[in-house]
Amino acid sequence: MGNQPGSECRISVPFASRRTRAVLEALLVTVLWSSSYVLITIGLEEIPAVTFAGLRYGIAAIVLLPFFLRGGGYQSVRALERREVGVLLVLGVFMYAVTQGAQFVALQYLNAATVSLLLTFTPVVVALLSVPLLGERTSSRQWLWLCLLFVGVAFYFWPFAFETLTLVGLAIMVVGLFSNSIGAILGRDANRDGALSALTVTTVSMGFGAGILLGTGVVVQGLPPLSFHNWLIVLWLAVINTAFAFTLWNRTLQTLSATESSVIANTMLAQIAVFGWVFLDETLTLTDILGLAVVMIGALLVQLAN
Repeated sequence: MGNQPGSECRISVPFASRRTRAVLEALLVTVLWSSSYVLITIGLEEIPAVTFAGLRYGIAAIVLLPFFLRGGGYQSVRALERREVGVLLVLGVFMYAVTQGAQFVALQYLNAATVSLLLTFTPVVVALLSVPLLGERTSSRQWLWLCLLFVGVAFYFWPFAFETLTLVGLAIMVVGLFSNSIGAILGRDANRDGALSALTVTTVSMGFGAGILLGTGVVVQGLPPLSFHNWLIVLWLAVINTAFAFTLWNRTLQTLSATESSVIANTMLAQIAVFGWVFLDETLTLTDILGLAVVMIGALLVQLAN
């Protein structure tokens, strides 16, 4: 009888450790992704948006390919049913071709903080879709705190006076928002049973989505000569902020729910605002800061209410 407490501790620690590690890894990924907004904004001065996105994810997929092949990824994909392969390919379309393409284009019209702020609606859309598609329910308390996201966004955009180019950027990001939400659902579906490694999911979906992005970019916008400085930006984004970060993110999805992952991703809101202020001279008014703070609090409360 005296050994039971210790036994219970040994049983619970592995799960707690796995979940804690997943949360910390997801937060690391958000830092890398937040820094991407700074690098993308700098690179867009010379590189066309869709081509830029295609280069980033295309090179990242090439970097991952040898590890994918060495780890038996090709054999594991061949063993999948047609529906499962379809999920990976559709994930590539939504998560990479549409979502990332929309973000690159939108950054030509909006500052980094605004693009990130619009993506904070992702948990709302994910929560709505997770019930019928994944069987993951969102609690009433989580719904309450999700409402704070709308309050924060209202503060941020007050007094709602938009220029034409700003409206163009917002429209593009609405497309990116829904695509990102669908991508989150598909990513959870592809990762949650652990049948495929995170590397396999990332390589296949990213490779397919990057092919669409790069092909579209070259045909529509062309491929201009890049300076050494811009090649460094592209390679850093591809290898560190994409190949490494997306693989790590897909691994965390094996432990975290779709809504949890989306809420953690929303910590990027504050990170991007700080990065934009420090490196891009983007200014924030008092209402902007208040709106960002309310959104961040709402995201945290959703996480704690789970």
